[in-house]
Amino acid sequence: MTMATGISGPMAVVADQLMSELDRARVVAQTKVPDTAVRMGSIVSFTTTDGFDRTYRLVYPGEADISSGKVSVLTPIGAALIGLREGQTIPWTARDGRQLGLTVTRVEQSQ
Repeated sequence: MTMATGISGPMAVVADQLMSELDRARVVAQTKVPDTAVRMGSIVSFTTTDGFDRTYRLVYPGEADISSGKVSVLTPIGAALIGLREGQTIPWTARDGRQLGLTVTRVEQSQ
């Protein structure tokens, strides 16, 4: 939450989206989070309704490197993915404003 509240400028919209997700979240012990749930460090495969099919590791902004398959939680996709489980779909707004559905197809937890 601290990271998201400190964001301004063009990224403020994504930070607001992340804050909305965090507001809905329940804090539980790490041992209670199922392995099929997306969290920081998870390797997530997903599809969107426009045929986008990718696999990324969800990371903090300083670690992000899309060419290495690492997407920041402070991107539209990263903020949408956090907390989802395999098989779940969420409405998602692409950077170009298109309204899409995003479905998690696989979640792996990094070691």
